[in-house]
Amino acid sequence: MDLPTPIPLDLHTHRPPALAGQAMVSVRPPEFAPQPGACYSVGIHPWYPLDAQGEWTPLLQHPQVWAIGEAGLDKRCPTDWELQQTLLRQQIVWSERLCKPLILHLVGATEEILALRRTLRPRQAWVVHGFRGKAQLAESYLRQGFYLSFGSRFQDAALLATPLDRLFLETDESSEPIGSLYGRVAGLRGLSLSQLTAATQANFRRICPSPTKSF
Repeated sequence: MDLPTPIPLDLHTHRPPALAGQAMVSVRPPEFAPQPGACYSVGIHPWYPLDAQGEWTPLLQHPQVWAIGEAGLDKRCPTDWELQQTLLRQQIVWSERLCKPLILHLVGATEEILALRRTLRPRQAWVVHGFRGKAQLAESYLRQGFYLSFGSRFQDAALLATPLDRLFLETDESSEPIGSLYGRVAGLRGLSLSQLTAATQANFRRICPSPTKSF
């Protein structure tokens, strides 16, 4: 993977940023149409299992695809539970094979994902996107080596419990600009914007370890 300049500030969004490379854009396989300088995550969302019927795995190898996902488990969606688990395991295999992090969508499946991580012991980073849980839940994930990505809605105590070297920020589908979110989080943690930015960009480099280079 070649990292664009600048390193993204936004881990997960469904909207292309104003400047290519400022965010990792999450797209479904049928929607993947890479633009110059942009970076993406591509995967099979538990809501859209039919995406797996097409030729989706070759897309994961594209150099502008930094991460696999959003993949995951969702007990509130109508997709068959066994199929959800099968699709997630397939994407874990590709994450390990391609050395790309896994972006996770999780609803009501904390125990299952913790057990899966303990069993599989993946080498690649697993990031829980859109984390809104309490500090106790955050600590459960952190003890197992997960990264946490926080959007516009979060529990202050959970964000404060997350070490800077495990922290990402994201806009997802929110209308709040990523700069506004960084400002709120920096104030809550008593950091300057430059300190917070440096921390999240270092995390990007760690989980996507390639030389910084424009596409």
